[in-house]
Amino acid sequence: MKTRFNTFDIVCVVAELQRYIGMRVNNIYDIDNKTYLIKLQRTEEKAMILLESGIRIHSTAFEWPKNVAPSGFSMKMRKHLKNKRLESLKQLGTDRIIDLQFGTGEAAYHLILELYDRGNVILTDYELKTLYILRPHTEGDKIKFGIRELYPQNRARESSQISREELIAILEKAKVGDQLKKVLVSQLEYGPAVLEHVMLGKGFNNSSKIGKTFNIESDIERLMEALVDAENIFVEARLGKCKGYIIQKKEERSNTQENIEKEEFLSNQEFHPLLFKQHEAHPFKEFESFNEAVDIFFSSVESQKIELKGIQQEKEAMKKLDNVKKDHKQRLVALENTQKLDKQKAELITRNQEMVEKAIMAVQSALASQLPWTDIKDWVKNASENGNPTAKIIKDLKLETNHISLYLTDPYENEDCSKSDNDDDEDGDVIPPMTVDVDLALSAFANATRYYDQKRHAAKKKQKTLESQIKAFKSAEKKTKQTLKEVQVLTNIHKARKVFWFEKFFWFISSENFLVIAGRDQQQNELIVKRYLKPTDVYVHADIHGASSIVIKNPSGQPIPPKTLNEAGTMAICYSVAWEAKVVTNAYWVWGEQVSKTAPTGEYLTTGSFMVRGKKNFLPPTHLILGLGFLFKLEDGCVANHKGERKVVVGIDDDVSIADSDQTKDDDVELEIMDESDEKNHKSDEHDISDKNDQENVSNENKIESDSSESEGENSKFPDTQLKIQHMDGTKINILMESVIPNTKSEESENIYFLGDNKPVILKNNQRNRKPSESTNKKTIEEKDKLTNKESNNKQQVKRGQKSKLKKIKEKYKDQDEEERQMRMEILQSSGLAKVSKKDKKNKEMHKNNNRKHEPKTFRPPQVQKGIDDDGGDEEVVVQADIDVIDTLTGIPNSEDDLIFAVPVIAPYNVLSTYKFKVKLTPGIGKKGKAAKTAVAMFMKDRTITQREKDLLKAVKDDQLARNFPGKVKLSAPRLQVNKK
Repeated sequence: MKTRFNTFDIVCVVAELQRYIGMRVNNIYDIDNKTYLIKLQRTEEKAMILLESGIRIHSTAFEWPKNVAPSGFSMKMRKHLKNKRLESLKQLGTDRIIDLQFGTGEAAYHLILELYDRGNVILTDYELKTLYILRPHTEGDKIKFGIRELYPQNRARESSQISREELIAILEKAKVGDQLKKVLVSQLEYGPAVLEHVMLGKGFNNSSKIGKTFNIESDIERLMEALVDAENIFVEARLGKCKGYIIQKKEERSNTQENIEKEEFLSNQEFHPLLFKQHEAHPFKEFESFNEAVDIFFSSVESQKIELKGIQQEKEAMKKLDNVKKDHKQRLVALENTQKLDKQKAELITRNQEMVEKAIMAVQSALASQLPWTDIKDWVKNASENGNPTAKIIKDLKLETNHISLYLTDPYENEDCSKSDNDDDEDGDVIPPMTVDVDLALSAFANATRYYDQKRHAAKKKQKTLESQIKAFKSAEKKTKQTLKEVQVLTNIHKARKVFWFEKFFWFISSENFLVIAGRDQQQNELIVKRYLKPTDVYVHADIHGASSIVIKNPSGQPIPPKTLNEAGTMAICYSVAWEAKVVTNAYWVWGEQVSKTAPTGEYLTTGSFMVRGKKNFLPPTHLILGLGFLFKLEDGCVANHKGERKVVVGIDDDVSIADSDQTKDDDVELEIMDESDEKNHKSDEHDISDKNDQENVSNENKIESDSSESEGENSKFPDTQLKIQHMDGTKINILMESVIPNTKSEESENIYFLGDNKPVILKNNQRNRKPSESTNKKTIEEKDKLTNKESNNKQQVKRGQKSKLKKIKEKYKDQDEEERQMRMEILQSSGLAKVSKKDKKNKEMHKNNNRKHEPKTFRPPQVQKGIDDDGGDEEVVVQADIDVIDTLTGIPNSEDDLIFAVPVIAPYNVLSTYKFKVKLTPGIGKKGKAAKTAVAMFMKDRTITQREKDLLKAVKDDQLARNFPGKVKLSAPRLQVNKK
């Protein structure tokens, strides 16, 4: 199988890549430590060039998985090549070296790719002085490749047409019998494929040998013509007139039909820019360009490996079936031969009965005289030499087993014998001479009878074998068909398996359908915050060593429900040293805009560390309990059946009641917080709050009631509150609120809720127990107005004598909003608000930001922002589309669902409460791999599991099962011990 570029491939690909000259470098990524992607763009055109050290370079249209964090080489190339124009792309001589120049003059940089031997990638400045090198080394004693070393420009071979004299000299130096193509490949730059192609065109075989099938004097002219053809092929390739071809190979695979038919699978073997003569008889695929062929070839390598692995497993299954059939056949043949041989031995003893009796008596007499065994052997030998006929037939004495070996012949071999029909074989047939073992304890007749008994026993065994053969074949074929079916299913699952972007992190989907991701190490913590954390997301962390940076993705902009916050807090604690130490602690959460990489003056932040500014919202301590479960990927048509499986459940313990995720797109609503006692008295005022310019106002009342699903720790943390939510103009609601940490020192403590306009509303904890009354309602409204006025006046004290005046103003304009006030001032031609200069506005904004960390945090509506790449570039990271895929994952599959593949997930155990397959994990002494296998084995024995679910669980690889375990664990599940036994 071809795995790397040769010289002809490089000539063709360099010619095709010339169309990208003039494009600027947008970004550079690394797939692994040898493979890099260069993203180019110009007006309405983008391109991606993939280069792999020592292997290949080509443009690609596929989405390749990028490294989690950019390598040092990628960062170095970004620093020097970003926004530079690709000025030239050329091959150095006829060697497998490509030079990519970015920029011009003294601002030029060269990226040199070596595609021979172990390969190399070298970044140099305009003088070809090495700035960074992928593989520093030394060639010989003179050429050194390293930082600040000049790259040797004259090391590449130059193209030249070989002369007739030079060719003859090369052939004369070779040994007689050397293969012609092998000799020429090492001396010419055309490569083995092109040489074989042109040689076949001139009548030379691939196996032509010098001095035997190739004569230098008579065949030199034809060989020269072939080399001229090779040079013409290279000239045409440099013009960019090449197509692409993938040469394939037929792989036979077994089908699961009743007759186990054979079907073919075509595996990719080689890629070429030309259909060579040696490949015309093979199956192939043709493409418009060589770049396209190479791109598809390398992108399908993984799927080819999966397919070939499945074919290999199928072959092994068929081999087992063939071995069963072969074994039965050999057993039957052996039994037939045993019957025939025993019968012949019995016949020889019967036909030589007198001689056998004499031999038995002679040996028995010697033994009776108590002669040593060695003397008996000498006596038999001497008697045989003296011509004793009885001693002559004794070939060996097996006195340790009380047997002797007699060499018997058929005394009737020269006579015409009549045939007998008593047995299956013919008694009159001539029996060849053979050595027969005779028992000294039996007579000649008894020894013959013993061999006849053995023959009948073998015949019965043969009959039983024939009877059981049918059952054995059916059982083996059934097992083989089942194995072939399982292999085919697993192969299809592996090919359909899509690795989601969040699987490279610790992750889970919360009970309320929020995607939660966490870093595995410092580099991933850095990546999560830089690339994936948005201002509307929530950052969760724990002040304990080893705790991960956790991000709750919140694309809708709604406040995160407390249950999801607690689940993320549990994850933060479990993925820390608290798991091994079995220490219960608590975590905290902040909004994404509070997290930054900017350190205080005079300090610095290490990799994976961040600065949290403003108020931290601490979560109640949670137990170290995780769970292992399985999510199943649904077909698009089955997603609707599972809509609402994971939704926000509002409980009386929550500090904030959250509307459904569909009601999140409009901000023109008004929110009031009130007691049940205020609800009736306040209904008459609801329609007066809306905008008076609207022609038709629609007032909808949504009362969000709560349940008591949270734990006791959450009860003390999040007081029960009822929200009165009013729709303006029938629009959907968007609640702009911040969760609250109440003051629990007194029963009369106040809970402050901040709305979207930064105006706090106070609720006292004991208000919900009061009876409805007009005075209570009035008092509550007055308290709201007081606090609102205090906040707008920056908490300044009211001067003496102004109290009554402010009270009258407040009563007069209590129903007036800011928009109406501005309209009235315009009608009165008032100067209105004083114009604020840019400088004052900037100072005011800075003052506001500085004071923000001393005030409770207010959540603001999300703004559409462009994603920022990990290098600070302008590449947009589209996460929303990838987050939507979580709706296609379910932990509660139905029997009628079409399931594509299974994804293992480690999450807080209460998240998995509704999952079909789940097991509890707590700190313990069990190894991760063994625990994961035990859990899967337990799931396999579930009575409700379907065959499709079994196949999907079998397809999950062992390394995927245990990679998210926090450490050593203890499994807990119903009937776990029974299933283990």
